[in-house]
Amino acid sequence: MIQLSLIGIGTGNPDHVTGEARSAMNAADLILVPLKGEDKADLAGLRLAICKACVTNPATRIETFELPVRDPATPDYLNRVNDWHDAIAEVWEGCIRAHLAAGGGPRVALLVWGDPSLYDSTLRIADRVGARLPLSLRVIPGITAIQALCAAHAIPLNDLGAPVVITTGRQLRAKGWPEAAGTVVVMLDAGGAFEALPPEGVQIWWGGYVGMAEQILIAGPLAEVAPKIMAARAEARAGHGWIMDVYLMRRGA
Repeated sequence: MIQLSLIGIGTGNPDHVTGEARSAMNAADLILVPLKGEDKADLAGLRLAICKACVTNPATRIETFELPVRDPATPDYLNRVNDWHDAIAEVWEGCIRAHLAAGGGPRVALLVWGDPSLYDSTLRIADRVGARLPLSLRVIPGITAIQALCAAHAIPLNDLGAPVVITTGRQLRAKGWPEAAGTVVVMLDAGGAFEALPPEGVQIWWGGYVGMAEQILIAGPLAEVAPKIMAARAEARAGHGWIMDVYLMRRGA
């Protein structure tokens, strides 16, 4: 039986890695680190830096692998993502089989940004691998980008007794402000989905590289700060080659 651990590592700051996550990393025989697209050097470098800061067991092997790229030719978004997940599962399976064939131990780990439960597909991909290999799945929770954002701005996630909706930039652009939501948190935004909203009465708290040394924070009335956010985002992306950002909006704040 292969023990696959999906370890939440927070938003890129080694100090956000929990004690449980550190223990799981050191208990692993193999930690797999993906290399992804143009930003692969920086993002893999962050994972490797976390490994360097947290892994003290000399028996733990750390290996990188090339992450498949989504096929832009598939017109339907969900089908495109499902095909991509199938391809990633095949790569995981190949890495694990090669590791075991070389005499490696059965404890394998992957490091997941934030928490594996929140807008991350690692668990879905693990299900695919589990259909092909005998897996025992373990999930170690991590600090989410939402937690880090609220802490950085020193704000509560919700208004008093009010609901919160967590959505994506794609959904916000397509459907607008979620019905009955006083507070909306937006993740996985390719950039500026909030510009599709009527800005009147909306307050926004935005963060890029939240929790990291490069952290950028902007807050204020959406009508006033939206251009500042877009300019800061573009400048940061040009400088680093990639950006991870998240934001919270509230009506009547």
